[in-house]
Amino acid sequence: MQPHSKEVTQLLLDWNNGDSAAVDKLMPIIYAELRQLAARYLKRERSDHTLQPTALVHEAYLKLIEHNRVNWQNRAHFFGAAARLMRHILVDHARSHKAAKRGGGYKVSLTEEIAVSKPADFDLLALDDALEQLAALDEQQSRVVELRYFGGLSIEDTAEALMISPATVKRLWTTARAWLHHQLKTSD
Repeated sequence: MQPHSKEVTQLLLDWNNGDSAAVDKLMPIIYAELRQLAARYLKRERSDHTLQPTALVHEAYLKLIEHNRVNWQNRAHFFGAAARLMRHILVDHARSHKAAKRGGGYKVSLTEEIAVSKPADFDLLALDDALEQLAALDEQQSRVVELRYFGGLSIEDTAEALMISPATVKRLWTTARAWLHHQLKTSD
């Protein structure tokens, strides 16, 4: 478990129960981790990307606190939602940029964590499309990729967020990586 995991979970539960002060206490504890998550996302982006980690964190955080009706279960659930929001923010940003330039999407590096063979650069929009296709086939595999690759969650945290066993996460992760690698390789 991550440092402050129990404290974060308790603050999320307090927030669920209507304690608005819990949100104010939560941000200082999770800010550094959210920023690391944003930095991981942006590290995979093109070098001249205009969005900075701080801006990505702030945009995602504002959207997260707007979701005051979410029944937060724990830290892993929260960071899973943050990872999904950051992914969507970056994809929207990529689509806007691509439309403005009339071509060429953002490239992201698919590290050996996902790629079955050597790392390669893939278009973020192509990766997002492939993840959407995967979600249509197997929502759970798509969520595992989102939490592991984009969210940086461990096998155990992913299992906790999805309420499945770590062995199932490992199996889904392996299958999803192979499927995505194939999809992205054939879409070039």
